Amino acid sequence: MFLAADPSDPPVSLDEAAERANEAAGWVEQNWATWLNTGLRILLIVVIAVMLRIAVRRALTKLIERMNRSAQAVEGTALGGLLVNAERRRQRSEAIGSVLRSVASFVILATAGLMVLGALNIDLAPLLASAGVAGVALGFGARNLVTDFLSGVFMILEDQYGVGDSIDAGVASGEVIEVGLRVTKLRGDDGEIWYVRNGEIKRIGNLSQGWATASVEVNVPPTEDLGRVRELIEQAAAAMAKEEPWNERLWGPVEVLGLTEVLTDRMTVSVSAKTMPGKALGVERELRWRIKRALDEAGVRIVGGAPQESGGEQAAPDPTAAVAAPSAYASATSPQSVAASPITPTAPLAK
Repeated sequence: MFLAADPSDPPVSLDEAAERANEAAGWVEQNWATWLNTGLRILLIVVIAVMLRIAVRRALTKLIERMNRSAQAVEGTALGGLLVNAERRRQRSEAIGSVLRSVASFVILATAGLMVLGALNIDLAPLLASAGVAGVALGFGARNLVTDFLSGVFMILEDQYGVGDSIDAGVASGEVIEVGLRVTKLRGDDGEIWYVRNGEIKRIGNLSQGWATASVEVNVPPTEDLGRVRELIEQAAAAMAKEEPWNERLWGPVEVLGLTEVLTDRMTVSVSAKTMPGKALGVERELRWRIKRALDEAGVRIVGGAPQESGGEQAAPDPTAAVAAPSAYASATSPQSVAASPITPTAPLAK
């Protein structure tokens, strides 16, 4: 009896079919252990990679949540209001957590993929060389994006600025409303929003870290007693430092630095105080208000105000105010008058 899979193929006998089946069965029996071993290795690599990725991401998430809880625990206290910005801490921790989770996932999955290819006996050298060339090409093509991303990562890790800080980034200045890995959003003084790429920021002036300085200048007439002026300013500043909320915003005593300018019509007294970051402008306004009121109550005139009256008597008018300046045309014999006089017509000539 003969068998044929295709009418065009030559017929195959039962003995030949049995022999081929035995060969296939032997080949499968010979290699099934290798297949099973490779499959189990690949399955084990995938399971370990997935479990490790889940464990690392959960650990990072718990770490970020713990950081946020520690910030919220002191948010309502005086120390929390001074040192902790909840929104700033939240965005910074979320950005750091996102970067760490992404890096961990990439490293774990990439390593697992290379191990799977190695288990399949695939030569990894050409693949790694191609990946290196592709990475170099991608780096040159997207160097601005890479620069922005790396700059954003270091800015966040170093905590150069955060949400709520007032900064001068060179290309723009204002209050930080969002910090991203690629772009920083600032709100300007007029309400505009600036989108600044992190790679374009070459220098940063943070006006909200450490402490600030409130500076006030008081102009008084040069005839005033400087000791009395100093005493009035110090009394006004001492009363201000005892009241809310200025007792928290002032981080040191208000100092009268002395004279910064002496002119014939005024003297300039400089006043300075160390304040909470970002509160210098409000302290300056309140300090000017109190100094002006204290000087007015003491009868000390500030230069630039309303002129003082001279005892109700008006000065006599200047008698020369209505006299015109002398003119060269007043004399008829002056060269100017002669040049300006009309020419006398001559008699007509007789024909």
